[in-house]
Amino acid sequence: MRRRFLTLSDLPQTLPVFPLTGVLLLPRSALPLNIYEPRYLEMIDDVLSGNRLIGMIQPTESEETVLRPKLSQIGCAGRIVSYRETEDNRYLITLDGICRFRVKEEISTLSAYRQVACDFAPFATDLAQSEEGDFPRERLLQALKDYLSRRDLKADWKSVMSAPAESLVNALAMMCPFEPAEKQALLEAPSWVERVATLVTLLEIASSPGPGTLN
Repeated sequence: MRRRFLTLSDLPQTLPVFPLTGVLLLPRSALPLNIYEPRYLEMIDDVLSGNRLIGMIQPTESEETVLRPKLSQIGCAGRIVSYRETEDNRYLITLDGICRFRVKEEISTLSAYRQVACDFAPFATDLAQSEEGDFPRERLLQALKDYLSRRDLKADWKSVMSAPAESLVNALAMMCPFEPAEKQALLEAPSWVERVATLVTLLEIASSPGPGTLN
């Protein structure tokens, strides 16, 4: 449970990592995953007997062209809070985002999955509830409406209108089909205010008519 990770000293110095392009985990957010590759099944087996923490991180190179792609410098640690094993030997897990980390170095290991030495100190504020301050909900909602309209998508507006600010921002950041670099920008935003501003900007840019396009 989250209460196990209240201070930086509660967090490990190393983490197994799950590199996955276009997938974002943020603190205090839930990420469901379908695990089926043997190396990551091994990773889940190993962490379930320990602190249940893994690091979600984006590679900076295509896994289709590079056997061992370089990793982004910033990822987010998540704790497995639920898991189920399927009849076809997959794990269906849910991660609870705990704290972002900076990769200090990759560790040589005999395991099939990758591990890193990590530094949580730059993101110590992730362990506390965000100070939401002045939340531009109306601007965000308008940007979201325009974004969905241009893609002929629907939303549960009752849930959107009633969602707490941080939950709404994190859900949109994680679920919207932004480019990997844009996802990384949302992850690396130094503060809550900057993450909100980045999200609104991305939605507005994506909703803007392209050159030569009629409104």
